[in-house]
Amino acid sequence: MCPPRKAFKGRHDMANDAPEKMKRKQYEKELHKLQIELCHLQEWLKESQERVVIIFEGRDAAGKGGTIKALTERVSPRSFRVEALPAPSSREKTQMFMQRYIERMPAGGEIVIYDRSWYNRAGVEYVMGFCTKEQHRRFLEICPVVEKFLIDGGTRLIKLWLEVGQEEQERRFRARIEDPLRQWKLSDMDLASYKRWYDYSKARDMMFEHTDTPDSPWHIVHSDDKKRARLNAISHILSRIPYKKVKHADVELPDRSTKKEYDDHASIAERRRVEVRY
Repeated sequence: MCPPRKAFKGRHDMANDAPEKMKRKQYEKELHKLQIELCHLQEWLKESQERVVIIFEGRDAAGKGGTIKALTERVSPRSFRVEALPAPSSREKTQMFMQRYIERMPAGGEIVIYDRSWYNRAGVEYVMGFCTKEQHRRFLEICPVVEKFLIDGGTRLIKLWLEVGQEEQERRFRARIEDPLRQWKLSDMDLASYKRWYDYSKARDMMFEHTDTPDSPWHIVHSDDKKRARLNAISHILSRIPYKKVKHADVELPDRSTKKEYDDHASIAERRRVEVRY
C-alpha cells in the first residue's frame, strides 16, 4: 500500500507555524532601540551625502503603511521622504513610464521611500489589465537594467516585499469594512485584488523571476504579525546601509536675554482662544 500523500501546506497555513504574536510592550521596547539607530542613520546621511531608495511592495493589507510609519515617525521628513503616488494623470500617461518616479529620486543626504513604486506595472497594472502584455514583458526586461544604472550611479536600492497570508488578509479587510477609522483604507481595487489572489501570486512570481538580481535583490517580510514585520523590516534596512554614529559636540542651552523683557502674556490676554474642552 502506498503511504498517505503528504498534505500541501499553502501560505494560508503558515500562521500555524509562526511564533506567538509579539506583545505591545516588547514591540515598543525593540522599536525604540531601532528608531534610535534610524536617528544615527539620519545624521550619517547628512554627513556622507549618500542617496538611498527603499521600495515597499506587497499584497493589499500586508502592512506597508504601518511599517513605513514606524520607520519614519522619529526622523525628519526632509531626510526620510515618503512618496505614495496616485494613479498617473493624463499628462503622466504620455510620459516615459518611470519618469514620474525618477523625478522624485533622492538628492544627497536623503532616503526616499516608495509606498508602491514602478513595480505597479508588474503587479496591479498587469493583473487588472491596465497595461498590455507587451508593456509588461518590456518592463520586466528593462527594469533590472534601469536599477543597475541607478545603483552604479551611487544610489543604494533596498526592495522589500511584504507577504501576508490569506486568512490574515481577510481578517484585515473585514476590520476595514467594520471599523469607521479604517474604512478609508478600503478601495474598489482592494476588493478586486482580494478576488484574484492567485493571479497576484503568479504576477509576483514572474516579477521575482526577472527582477530579483544579485545587484538589486528582493527580500520578503512575512507580515501576518504586524509588529514583528515592522521590526524585521527596519532591522533589515539598517543592516543594508554601512552607517556609523556621528560624533557631535555637547550642546548647552544659552542664557535667555532679558534686555527687552516685557509682559508678553498680557499682550495676548484679550486674543481669541480655542475653547477648552478637555
